[in-house]
Amino acid sequence: MTTLPRFLTLPSGSFFLFGPRGTGKTTWLRSVLPGALVVDLLRSGEYRRLSARPERLAERVRSAPPGSDIVVDEVQRVPELLNVVHSLMQSGGGHRFVLTGSSARKLRSGGVNLLAGRAMLRTMHPFMAGELGCSFDLEATLRLGTVPTVVDSDDPASALDAYASLYVEQEVRAEGLARDVGSFSRFLEAAAFSHAATLNVSEVARECETSRSTVVGYLELLEDLLLAFRLPVFTRRAKRRLVSHPRFFYFDCGVFRSLRPAGPLDRPAEIGGAALEGLVAQHLRAWLAYSDSGARLHYWRTRGGSEVDFVLYGAPGIWAFDVMNADRVRPADLRGLTAFGREYPEAHRVLLYRGEYRLVRRGVLCLPVGDFLHGLSPERGLDDAVSAPAPSPAQATG
Repeated sequence: MTTLPRFLTLPSGSFFLFGPRGTGKTTWLRSVLPGALVVDLLRSGEYRRLSARPERLAERVRSAPPGSDIVVDEVQRVPELLNVVHSLMQSGGGHRFVLTGSSARKLRSGGVNLLAGRAMLRTMHPFMAGELGCSFDLEATLRLGTVPTVVDSDDPASALDAYASLYVEQEVRAEGLARDVGSFSRFLEAAAFSHAATLNVSEVARECETSRSTVVGYLELLEDLLLAFRLPVFTRRAKRRLVSHPRFFYFDCGVFRSLRPAGPLDRPAEIGGAALEGLVAQHLRAWLAYSDSGARLHYWRTRGGSEVDFVLYGAPGIWAFDVMNADRVRPADLRGLTAFGREYPEAHRVLLYRGEYRLVRRGVLCLPVGDFLHGLSPERGLDDAVSAPAPSPAQATG
């Protein structure tokens, strides 16, 4: 896997590192902790030994020099190890423990709270444009996404096609997380039609011909496997009636493209628009995780139909982003941000589009989406990411 500098910074103490399989957790840890003792639970022999007797981990750790870094990879496979780690942290030794995971399901019921206050939580996301640097290509990214194991493959398209199968086989079937793997596979496809859209669980259930309760369980499973997330509605100081359903996203725009069936009646612009919104969503989530700002990501939609794709609320202020898969800005494209500005006049409002010019229209800053993604990094605030020379009068008035 390509060893590119990542925006994630190494905590000084013990920490959990969560992220979907293939996002580069192990590769990053090898680069920042080259001398660590690594316990890899994906290795069948290691898994069998520690499953049978979790206390064997203590024997390994005590043989390491004081102050060593100890990495337990894919710790959710043997949640009982958390009790051993907790005991080792209490007994001293000065070790820094790094516990990685690609699923939160077993840890939620396996004692993860035992480490509350003793280990921080960090998350690893697909590559951001700023991490890829000059190799970032917007068109290619919208097709293939930025999951490191796909980006680094000799055949990225084939690697992407195999990615969902990896989860179905290794995570779902091997751990018995879904009784009917075929039904779950149909759900993955049906859910792809809800990517970047308001989620209607009953509609998805009809699409994959199963019960609503089964779909609710499948959605929770996707989130536990860190393959998807839901954005809640922004309701602070709401004056209008808002919708209540969240928006649904797969964690990577390429994974979405690989799961969504495409036919002759599908419009490429529609699929491309959903992929673009997903790409912006995954960048904003990664920026929030790496910058540790404490802000939260939402969306905003009134029952009257006014909508803003993303609302970031917290220490950086209120930021409203709309995403347009078009190279021109029309007056209709600004309606959602204009309505949001009337509700929240203090908000920074930004339209991200596929054009090449930075514009100001009706008080809304319009930015080329590629420029914004390139400028987004934890070291820079959102003000820096959207900063640009003042537009010319012709651009400003359009």
